Amino acid sequence: MLQTVTLSDDEKELIILDQRRLPGEVRYLRLRQKEEMKDAISTLAVRGAPAIGVFAGYAMYILGERLREKEPSFKECLKKYRELGKEMANVRPTAVNLSRAVNRMVRAMEEERSLYDEARTIHQKDIDTNKKIGEYGLSLLKPGMGILTHCNAGALATTAYGTATSPLYLGHEKGYGFHVYCDETRPLLQGARLTSFELSQAGMDVTVLCDDMSASLMSEGRIDAIFIGCDRVAANGDAANKIGSLSLSIAARYYGVPFYVCAPTSTIDMDTISGKDIVIEQRDGEEIRSMWYEKPMVPEGVGIYNPAFDVVPSENITAMITENGIYTNTGNGINLKNGVIR
Repeated sequence: MLQTVTLSDDEKELIILDQRRLPGEVRYLRLRQKEEMKDAISTLAVRGAPAIGVFAGYAMYILGERLREKEPSFKECLKKYRELGKEMANVRPTAVNLSRAVNRMVRAMEEERSLYDEARTIHQKDIDTNKKIGEYGLSLLKPGMGILTHCNAGALATTAYGTATSPLYLGHEKGYGFHVYCDETRPLLQGARLTSFELSQAGMDVTVLCDDMSASLMSEGRIDAIFIGCDRVAANGDAANKIGSLSLSIAARYYGVPFYVCAPTSTIDMDTISGKDIVIEQRDGEEIRSMWYEKPMVPEGVGIYNPAFDVVPSENITAMITENGIYTNTGNGINLKNGVIR
C-alpha cells in the first residue's frame, strides 16, 4: 500500500505522495517550508480529509519546532504558533480534519507537551479508525456484490485502508470478489486517477464510469451498495462530500440502493447544526475550462460554477459508518447523539 504522508528519518521534512501526478507517475515530495505545505494542501498534492489531518499534524510539528528554536520567549512563540495555525486551517475550510488537527497541535503547544507525540497520535488514530470502519462496513456486504464509489476515500485519502474503501480492502483480503465501479469524479478525476489506480493495484476488479452514468447502472440492478467518504458531517447527519455526491444519493434513493457514508468521528462537527451551515469551497474555474485539455473547452467569457463539495441530506443516507459503530437511518435521518446499532 502506497505511503501518502510520513516524516523523514531526521524528522525535519514532511514526505508526501504527489497525487497530482497519479496514475502516470509515482512521485514523492519533501517539504520543509510553510508555503510549500500550504501549496500542497491547496493544489491537492495531498488530499482526502483524514490524510490532510495527518499532514497538518506533522506540518505543525515541523514548523512548531522551528519556531521554538528561533523564539526564546514562550509567549511570543505561542502567539506566532496560533497565527500559523489559523493560516494553515484556512487553506481548505470544508475539511474539518484540517482545523481539528491544527487545533490539537496548538493545544499541545499551549500545554507545553510534545508536538511530535501529538502528531504521531493523530497519525495512529487515523490508521486504527480506518480499520474499524472497514470491519463495520464489511458486515453490511456479501461476496460478489457490485459496489459503487465516488471520488477517492481510499488509502490515498488517508494513511491506511481508506474510509469508504476500507470494507473493500478487507473484503478483498477475505476473497469476497467484489466488482467495484468508480465514478470518474469531475472535474478533478479523483475516481478515475486515484481510486481505480489504488484498487486495481491491490488486484480488485474495477470499472470506471463518468459521473452521469451511475443512475444507468443502478437501473440495471448492477449496484448493490454505494460507499462514499465525507469531509464534514453536521450535527443533524447531513454530510458534505465531493461534488456529485448529492445527485448520486438522490438516484440511490430512487432505485432503492443502500447509500453508506463512511465518516471517522473526527469529521463529525456537532457545532455545525446542519448542512446549510457548512462552508463550501469554491475552486478555480480553470479546472473545468482547460485543466485536462490541450485547448480550452469553454468559450471565453462564459461563467464557470465549480464548488468542490455538495451536501447529502441525512434522509438520503442509509447508514453512517464510524469507527465506533453504525448509525442507521430510522426514517427521519441519522441520529448522531445515539442510535449506534453495532
